[in-house]
Amino acid sequence: MVNSQYLTKIHLIGIGGIGVSALAQYYLTKGHKISGSDLTSSEITDALKKKGAKLILGRHLAKNLPENTDLVIHSLAVLSDNPEMKKAKKLGIKIQSYPETLGELTRKYFTIAVSGTHGKSTSAAMIALILIKAGLDPTVIVGTKLKEFNNSNCRVGKSKYLVIEADEWQASFLNYRPKIIVLTNIEKEHLDFYKNLNHILKTYKKYIGHLPKDGVLVANSDDFNTRKIIRDRISKGYPISLYWLNQRGTKKLKEILKIPGEHNIYNALASLTIARILKIPDKVSFKALSEYKGSWRRFEVKKIKLTNNLKPKTCTLISDYAHHPTEIEATLKAIREKFPRKEIWCVFQPHQYQRTFYLFNDFVKVFRTSPLDKLVITDIYDVAGREEKKIKERVNSQKLIKTIKKPWAIYLPKEKIVKYLKENLKDGEVVIIMGAGDIYKLCEQL
Repeated sequence: MVNSQYLTKIHLIGIGGIGVSALAQYYLTKGHKISGSDLTSSEITDALKKKGAKLILGRHLAKNLPENTDLVIHSLAVLSDNPEMKKAKKLGIKIQSYPETLGELTRKYFTIAVSGTHGKSTSAAMIALILIKAGLDPTVIVGTKLKEFNNSNCRVGKSKYLVIEADEWQASFLNYRPKIIVLTNIEKEHLDFYKNLNHILKTYKKYIGHLPKDGVLVANSDDFNTRKIIRDRISKGYPISLYWLNQRGTKKLKEILKIPGEHNIYNALASLTIARILKIPDKVSFKALSEYKGSWRRFEVKKIKLTNNLKPKTCTLISDYAHHPTEIEATLKAIREKFPRKEIWCVFQPHQYQRTFYLFNDFVKVFRTSPLDKLVITDIYDVAGREEKKIKERVNSQKLIKTIKKPWAIYLPKEKIVKYLKENLKDGEVVIIMGAGDIYKLCEQL
C-alpha cells in the first residue's frame, strides 16, 4: 500500500465512479495529493473538488496526468488503451485497478467484506452504523452515499476495522483478504464476464477460500445458491454463522426498520449477525438500525409538487437503484406493501445492454407480473467499456416493451419523460424512478 507517512501524488482515472471516488476520499483524508479524470461531472465529482481533489472532466488525455505522479488508480471500466494509462506505463508509474488497491487496504485492516448479488450496499451501511454506534470507529468504503456520512461513500475511522462492499464483477473480490465475509445471496448476474451460474458459484467458492482459518463466513441460509457453496466449509468445521428469516431478532427488526421490504429485513439480519460475532449488544444494534435513514438511491422517498399551467399535483417520488430483475421485483413488492391503495407508476432505465440481453426473459416476467399501474421504459444506459456491438444490435427497450405486451407499459425517450409525467399524472400517485444509470437526474428535474 502507498506509504501514508509521506505525501503521495495519486491520480485516479474514472474518479467519478462510486468505488474509485471512495478511494479518492480515503487518500484525501490521509493527506495525499489527489488528482483525477472522468468523462462527465456529477454530484460525486463536485464533492471531491470541494474536498481538495484536482479534477479534469471531459476527454481522457495524456496531458491530464500530473507531473511526478507516484501512483495511478483506475476503474475496471477504464481500458488499457486509455491515454492516461499509456502515459503512466511509458513513465514507469505504478498502476493499480480499484480492486487491487482496495485489496491492499483489506490486508492492513480487520476487514468485513459484504458480498452477494443483492443487498451489498445496504448491508454494509447497516454494519458500519452498528459499529459506529458501538464505538468501534470503523473505516467504511461502500457503493452508495450515506446521509450519516454527510452524503459520502467513505468514512475514515481510527480503529482496526474496515467495512467494504466486495463486488463480484470481473471477480474483483478475489483481490480481497477479509477476516469476515458476508454472503447475502447469489444469482445469475454480470454474464458479460461469467459464462453461467456454475462459473459464478465456482468464483464465489474460491473467494470464500481466502478467509483465514479463524475467519468467519456469515451466510444467508435461506438462499439456495449460497447453501450450495458453503456445504464444504460446514463439513470441514470452519467458523460459519448463518442467518435466516424468522430467527431471533426478526420480529424486532420488522417493528423498528424505517426502510420497507423483506429484502431489507435480510440485510438487517446480516448486520445483526456481524454485531453478535463482535460481541456488540443487541440493544446497541437495534438502536443503530432503528435510526438508519437509508442510502442514496435506495428507496429514497420525497413528496413533490408538479405544475403544468394547471392546478399543482402532489405525488410521492421514489428514487431507487434497482437494476436486476430480482431487485426490481423486491422493490416493487415493497412499494405496494408501503402504499397499498396508491396508484404506482414506474420509470425504468435498463442498465447495460449485456444485462438486458442475458436477463431479457427475467425482466419481461418481473414487469408483466408486477403490481404497477403504469410502466415507462426508456433507452438502455450504455456502460462505457462494457458493451459488445453485436449485443447492442440485438436488444433495445422498444423490444422489451413489445414483449411485455401490457397496455399500461410504454417506451419513451428520456428527454420526453418529465413532460409526460406532468401531463398525465392526476394527483396522489407514487412514482418510482428506477435504474443504476443516470435516470436519477429526472428526480432533480421533477
